[in-house]
Amino acid sequence: MLVRDAMSTVVLTIGPAHTLRQAAALMSARRVGAAVVLDPDGTGIGILTERDILNSVGLGQSPDAEYAHAHTTTDVVFAAPTWTLEEAAHAMTHGGFRHLIVLDHGEPAGIVSVRDIIRCWAPVRQRAYRPAPDLDSIQVQ
Repeated sequence: MLVRDAMSTVVLTIGPAHTLRQAAALMSARRVGAAVVLDPDGTGIGILTERDILNSVGLGQSPDAEYAHAHTTTDVVFAAPTWTLEEAAHAMTHGGFRHLIVLDHGEPAGIVSVRDIIRCWAPVRQRAYRPAPDLDSIQVQ
């Protein structure tokens, strides 16, 4: 299965001048764990995750005074829609993150998360899994 089959194509994009509170409100309203930060005049494409916001608040910073640009990850690993889910999972495991921005022809086309991959893999794994029989319920004749 490919990244294009698992990714969410509804991508929340914000600007670097959004406050963390604004970003959190938008992420919450759309029920997503990450936002793509587009900064055409600066770093280009970055990502702001719920963990970035949590870390800021945990440090005692005000979500009304902190801006996305200060908490955006800019050294992003991008996925291609043609990557396999195994390639995406390997990149996430190796990099220690849970979201990949999917670029198609240099533009954000979606986001794939660990949860998206699990959703795709779970039905396959469930069909392959057969629990051992309960030995107490077997009747010997």
